[in-house]
Amino acid sequence: MAYLHWSSDLDTGIDVIDKQHRRIVDYLNELNTANDAGDNKVTSHVLNELVDYTLTHFAFEEELQERAAYPFLKAHKRVHEIFTKRVAEFLKRAEAGENVTPELLSMLKIWLVNHIKGDDADYAECVKQNLGLESTMDRTGGWLGSALKRLFG
Repeated sequence: MAYLHWSSDLDTGIDVIDKQHRRIVDYLNELNTANDAGDNKVTSHVLNELVDYTLTHFAFEEELQERAAYPFLKAHKRVHEIFTKRVAEFLKRAEAGENVTPELLSMLKIWLVNHIKGDDADYAECVKQNLGLESTMDRTGGWLGSALKRLFG
C-alpha cells in the first residue's frame, strides 16, 4: 500500500496543529510498514498508538477552536465523533481476528487528507485571527502550553 507523504497543501498555517498532523501521517506510515511486514504485534501496537494520539489531537483541536470562538465548533466535534465511531468499528473487527489494516489504512489516508484540507482549513483563519497563532509561533506558556502538556505529556 502506498505511503502518505506530507505536502505543503496540508499545512493549516498553525504550527502546533501542523506538527500534530505530521505525527499522525508518521503513525499511518508506521502502520503501513508493520502491515506490509506482516507483523501483527507491531501492527496492533502502532494502531493503538495512532488511535490514542488522534483522540488527543481531536481534544486539543476542539479546545483551540473553543478558545477562538469558532462558530462551527459543534459541527467540527460531530465530524470527529462520527470518525471515532467508524474507527471503533474497525477496532472491534480487528479484536475479533479480522485483518482490517489494509481497509483501515485506505480509509484513514483519504479521511485525513480530506479533513485537513476541508474541515481544518475552515477553522484555521478563525484561530489565527482570534488567538494570534501563526506558523512561526513557538509559545509554550499560557493556556497553549498547559493544554499541550496536559494532552500530550
